[in-house]
Amino acid sequence: MFDDMFAEVVAPAFFRREPRLRARAYLLGLVSGLERKNGWTLAELAGDATPDGMQRLLNAACWDADGVRDGLGRYVAAQLGDPAAVLVADDTGFEKSGLCSAGVQRQYTGTAGKITNCQIGVFLAYAVPGGARALIDRELYVPRSWTADRDRCEAAGIPEDAGFATKPQLAQAMIGRAVAAGIPFAWFTADEAYGDNGPLREWLEETGIAYVVAVSCDHRVPAGAGRVIRADTLAAKIPPSGWQRVSCGPGSKGERVYDWALVGAGPARYLLIRRSITSSELAFYRCWAPAGATLAELVKVAGARWAVEECFAAAKNETALDHYQVRKHTAWYRHITLAMCAHAWLAVTAAASHRPGDGDPAKKGAGCLRASVPPQQRAPVTTRSLTAMTGR
Repeated sequence: MFDDMFAEVVAPAFFRREPRLRARAYLLGLVSGLERKNGWTLAELAGDATPDGMQRLLNAACWDADGVRDGLGRYVAAQLGDPAAVLVADDTGFEKSGLCSAGVQRQYTGTAGKITNCQIGVFLAYAVPGGARALIDRELYVPRSWTADRDRCEAAGIPEDAGFATKPQLAQAMIGRAVAAGIPFAWFTADEAYGDNGPLREWLEETGIAYVVAVSCDHRVPAGAGRVIRADTLAAKIPPSGWQRVSCGPGSKGERVYDWALVGAGPARYLLIRRSITSSELAFYRCWAPAGATLAELVKVAGARWAVEECFAAAKNETALDHYQVRKHTAWYRHITLAMCAHAWLAVTAAASHRPGDGDPAKKGAGCLRASVPPQQRAPVTTRSLTAMTGR
């Protein structure tokens, strides 16, 4: 099964046999039980006397990491594809001690929970009902401090035509690639860093992609007649009867149950509000569902956002997503892409072991693009209008 994945996803990116076999050894090392997976340990596992071959694979060998990325998307779609799947965007940090790694600077990362010297990678995860999930795309965030310094970019191997792009813009590019590749999905979700970005939400609507994205408490929600209201101000006006207790999916300690309220915010637009049962802490989500959706469905999509965090944890712990010792732009993409392939193979293998029957992906609609349940088959969304909430 491993060799099938390798032949389908990775091997076509190589023209020469030697680097192709090196890539296979690298991947086998990433899925091995080694405690630390760097150039030396991977080389030793492959029987090499030095890490030179592994370093050459990442830095100088001739192969196309973007081609592997595209093959990875097709592989995940074929093996796990589901028209009800959710695309999830998020970023994660890779702490560094020096100043030469491409894109590194002092910046905030949730990985460390603080501002620290690090690189930031923006990723796209694919989550399907039933729990299977895998990373399918990646981009290195290159701050303005880098793109404004061409000499520094050249030293780190950052292409001359690489301009500055925000994290939401990187996410948009990856979603666009998933659409162009025909990867089946029904929804997109992300945290506040992406949900608060108006241009991203507008692009999703223009492209016809339904979404449930987290927004900040001071996010302004359209209230009609040119009026807007803060999300937290609106939440304070919801009466006890406006809340419903619903699970957003299983977690490590059982079902994740919260109180939820749904407020209409225009045609096909909603504000979804989550309240903790124990602390009453609130979280907010902007939703756009042109084909209609139930409260339970919107809640499930909101809960799917944690799939990308689980992918990060698994890929870092199991396939060395963050164990790399490279500085160059190209080498970062190559290691990260191979680590994603290793993680996807583990995810597919795990899903197959729990799948009843023959698990034929064709029966799951793996070749379809986004699909939604027809409106006539959905229960209506129960919402309160902004007018009713604000008394205007």
